[in-house]
Amino acid sequence: MSSPRLGAVGRHALSRLGRKDRDLEVTVVGDREIRRLNKRYLGVEKSTDVLAFNLGVPGPSRLLGEVVISADTAARQAAQLGIAVSLEMDLLLVHGLLHLVGYDDRDPAEARRMHRRAREILAQTRRRPLPERLWTGLLTAGSRR
Repeated sequence: MSSPRLGAVGRHALSRLGRKDRDLEVTVVGDREIRRLNKRYLGVEKSTDVLAFNLGVPGPSRLLGEVVISADTAARQAAQLGIAVSLEMDLLLVHGLLHLVGYDDRDPAEARRMHRRAREILAQTRRRPLPERLWTGLLTAGSRR
């Protein structure tokens, strides 16, 4: 879960999304903090794996937004799937960034579109193929997202 790795994934994703001129803030927290943020800003009193906050303002700001990732949840989800925590963190970062640029996963068709785009972006960041189990539970009821 290195900062340089997440920075590289974030820069690559911004570029692939046509936003290479923008900046992204990435914050890694624990379950307790992400639960607090989820309640404060979204009114949902539970922890989650990733939150995305659009921080773009009118004017010359380069800042697109902030993606907050729960390292605790990422570690649990990675263990459940048998994948590296770093890969799960990469997925969560890309997922949050996709929300910032307008993707939404509440509608099943939109969720499929969003996850297909995440898959494309992640596949381009790695030298090895992505394991199929990374996508387990993403588009089903009771999913991990």
